[in-house]
Amino acid sequence: MDDVNDELRLDQKIAWVTGAGKGLGRAIAVALSQAGATIAVTARTASDLEKLAAERAEFGGKVLVLPGSVADSGAVRTIVERIVEQTGRLDAVINCAGISPHFTRSTDVSDDEWRQVLDVNLQGTFYCCREAGKVMLAQQAGSIVNVSSIHASSGFERIAAYAASKGGVEALTKVLAVEWAEHGVRVNALAPGYFRTDLSSGLLAASRWGERILRSTPMGRVGNVEELGGAAVFLASDASRFMTGTTLTVDGGWTAR
Repeated sequence: MDDVNDELRLDQKIAWVTGAGKGLGRAIAVALSQAGATIAVTARTASDLEKLAAERAEFGGKVLVLPGSVADSGAVRTIVERIVEQTGRLDAVINCAGISPHFTRSTDVSDDEWRQVLDVNLQGTFYCCREAGKVMLAQQAGSIVNVSSIHASSGFERIAAYAASKGGVEALTKVLAVEWAEHGVRVNALAPGYFRTDLSSGLLAASRWGERILRSTPMGRVGNVEELGGAAVFLASDASRFMTGTTLTVDGGWTAR
């Protein structure tokens, strides 16, 4: 049997990370690159991706910059086509693109706000899975990792659209895992707890909510973004080759309560 450290390497692998411009997506992209993968990175802001590519190039990392919105099914299709045209294959996908712009009482959520969150978080994840899945099914190999949240299964106030979208992501993950398992394609979810990112900064800074989050986390702190990368590498790599349809939670103990 190969050494487990070899199984965690992603040398010669092509990995696509959405939402890679900032926060968790960026940290995951860096971790995959450090594990040896050639990474294709997508986000709406091209300058964030260019900066990431330049930084990884200093360490010999290979990065394909492919800006676009995952909520646009046509853009997603074009991105996947470009990855395959330039590399010949697609071995791993980390669907990390997501938004939660409204910390709002559920009765005050507008139709547009609801649709905006589901369009990116759930529909966008499906579009990426669908287009990447076509490539991986043809290859008879691949690993898809859908970034979910502890709030797919643990309730919290004022995030109805976000929680609903992430619950849908986990249900989608299970369906695709069952449908594609016999074809060598694995689909898992990665559920972070609270990490310090631009997305969570406002909530964590509010004394009422920030203190509550810390009290609810047995480790007594929020995560650093670098602490999620290893879990993503594991799910993308051969070290997790008998895992599909499951959710790996990285939350400082939040869901253990």
